[in-house]
Amino acid sequence: MKVLVTGTAGFIGFHLARRLLQDGMQVYGIDNLNEYYAVSLKRDRLAQLQPQSGFTFQELDLSDRVGISNLFQQQPFDCVVNLAAQAGIRYSLQNPWTYVDSNVSGFVNILEGCHQQAIKHLVFASSSSVYGANTKVPFAEGDRTDHPVSLYAATKKANELIAHTYSHLYTLPMTGLRFFTVYGPWGRPDMAYFKFTRAILAGEAIDVYNFGKMQRDFTYIDDIIEGVVRVMLSPPQGVDSRLDLAEQPDSHAPYRVYNIGNNQPIELMTLIQTLEAAIGKSAILNLLPMQPGDVLTTYANVQALSEDFGFAPDTPIADGIVRFVEWYQGYYR
Repeated sequence: MKVLVTGTAGFIGFHLARRLLQDGMQVYGIDNLNEYYAVSLKRDRLAQLQPQSGFTFQELDLSDRVGISNLFQQQPFDCVVNLAAQAGIRYSLQNPWTYVDSNVSGFVNILEGCHQQAIKHLVFASSSSVYGANTKVPFAEGDRTDHPVSLYAATKKANELIAHTYSHLYTLPMTGLRFFTVYGPWGRPDMAYFKFTRAILAGEAIDVYNFGKMQRDFTYIDDIIEGVVRVMLSPPQGVDSRLDLAEQPDSHAPYRVYNIGNNQPIELMTLIQTLEAAIGKSAILNLLPMQPGDVLTTYANVQALSEDFGFAPDTPIADGIVRFVEWYQGYYR
């Protein structure tokens, strides 16, 4: 089985590529190696993959329409997992076009390639952020997602809508995965747990927004990857009846969306205390008000994932944070 993984130098893409290679699959990875965070970390992830048999890498940007088209014309893929995207919420306030170019235009380029090649299954990364201003928790796939509160969230919702359209028009099997606050070894330096760890070890203050009164459904990377692999190997046969498709009641698209979260939101202050225990050092807190684009709570209902695949993330935050801190201290010495 040959799988195209976009964003292979990224956090989730790296872990997925490594798992697929361990399972004996061929992985063709692409990434633009942008400077949103340290390129050295991305190259170090790739260095873990490149010696492995069955792995091929090409530096390529999703927004390169000709390059993506040529890729699909030259390489036969059984499956595509699209994890490449411009991440982050606060960054979008200063760099909106980056999100449109990568997350919308780039995603359409991938969809066109899948259409050209009649791909057997496209799995794409959505986000818990699509639930936006929802106050009903836990978030379920059938809940409304038309009130995003950040541009990043809006692009992820756009991905879901455009993907459904392609699936409907061309009968292309597609599955969107709404990830909930993924963390773990080789993680992203822009994430709170990563920045908190660096600051605590350095004896610097950490910025704690909304005075710590927020909850996140922190989901360990190994659980995310297990979910992605199970979904990837099971293309949808018909439209997901759990979604709100009232505007297209006659749609028979082979299309699904799933939450992948730990189903157990953690208070931000609990995360900090867990980090303090793992590091063996107290944090200096700089309490700040809520930032634009943030939400108070993320909380995944994973009943659909559990029913369809017999799996739900369950790694306790204490276990996952210990593994992350051990990796961090080893990597940064």
